[in-house]
Amino acid sequence: MLVHPQFDPVAIAIGPIQIHWYGLTYLLAFGLFLWLGARRVRYPWLAGAGWTRRDIEDLLFYGVLGVILGGRIGYVLFYKPAYYAAHPLEMLAVWQGGMSFHGGLLGVLAAMALFARRRGRSFLQVTDVVAPCVPAGLASGRIGNFINGELWGRAADPSLPWAMIFPQSGTNIPRHPSQLYQFALEGLLLFALLWWYAARPRPTGQVSGAFLFGYGVLRFIAEFFREPDSFLGLRALDLSQGQWLSLPMVAIGAWLWWRAGRAQSTR
Repeated sequence: MLVHPQFDPVAIAIGPIQIHWYGLTYLLAFGLFLWLGARRVRYPWLAGAGWTRRDIEDLLFYGVLGVILGGRIGYVLFYKPAYYAAHPLEMLAVWQGGMSFHGGLLGVLAAMALFARRRGRSFLQVTDVVAPCVPAGLASGRIGNFINGELWGRAADPSLPWAMIFPQSGTNIPRHPSQLYQFALEGLLLFALLWWYAARPRPTGQVSGAFLFGYGVLRFIAEFFREPDSFLGLRALDLSQGQWLSLPMVAIGAWLWWRAGRAQSTR
């Protein structure tokens, strides 16, 4: 039976200064966004529309603020509002984990809206450029979850070769390493599909719609293997909080994709 390696959450310690693995995975995510975004704006239809590497650098700045503030605020509001109301200072302890993707997405969308307004571009033009670069960063974040031994999976059949015991769970139950499932699904697989799809000109909004739809579907699937938060459990219809938050993404993504295609066909 595999046992979680129990990594030291501190990657580098220099005197009183500690750099956590969780922070490094976020740094890697931002670096991947910068590299992939710089490659993306070289496409002729984006370069011809005036997109440059400088725009990607500015988008990264906006996106970092959106991810960190939105992700943390989303976790506080969506998952543990009562706890953080009683312990408000712990809202700042992001190194302990506790970031909501759905909250981070809302934060990034707000940041992209601000960027679009300041640059005189449409919101969907901006998100179409950004969307294919996001899944690689999500993959990096899931590695951070695995290193921290958090967000472990539901109980698994002991005969499953990769079933793993997570001592942090307080039990010796073999579990699905759901962090790695999410790394593979909403990280690597979504990145490959979306990068391929966005490698040719698409109607404005279709790439954004494909991202929302793809992430929502893959996250919904992964949640069947992820242990629901103990303070939430399963919601209506035995679905987790993450699944209920993913359903609107699927619906909005499908609508955006359909709307963009219809708008082009009626021109």
